[in-house]
Amino acid sequence: QVQVVESGGGLVQPGESLGLSCAASGSIVMINVMGWYRQAPGEERELVAIVGSSGNTYYADSVKGRFTVSRDNAKNTIYLQMDTLKPEDTAVYYCKVNVLPPSAVAPRDYWGRGTQVAVSS
Repeated sequence: QVQVVESGGGLVQPGESLGLSCAASGSIVMINVMGWYRQAPGEERELVAIVGSSGNTYYADSVKGRFTVSRDNAKNTIYLQMDTLKPEDTAVYYCKVNVLPPSAVAPRDYWGRGTQVAVSS
């Protein structure tokens, strides 16, 4: 079993910053890509940022230059630093990790339950 737990959401005002973290635990041989996604009310879930096992990153255009994704491989943890937040960043933020469990022939994705981020004055 693999558990994925996000933390760090909350309510902030426009222009402020917020940090999220997500830890994977359980039966893990290797973690490949780790990423953040978000889903606003009435919208589809969308990619925010991902980071590979070697540290290479990719960002959605909407957050490029404002958000920074990083990971700590020793802790199986991914972080998302969100600066200059805008009301349109309001969403539930989900963490997804691509994990190879023991005795598995291929890695699979595991999702966290999400954490709410609200940006409002």
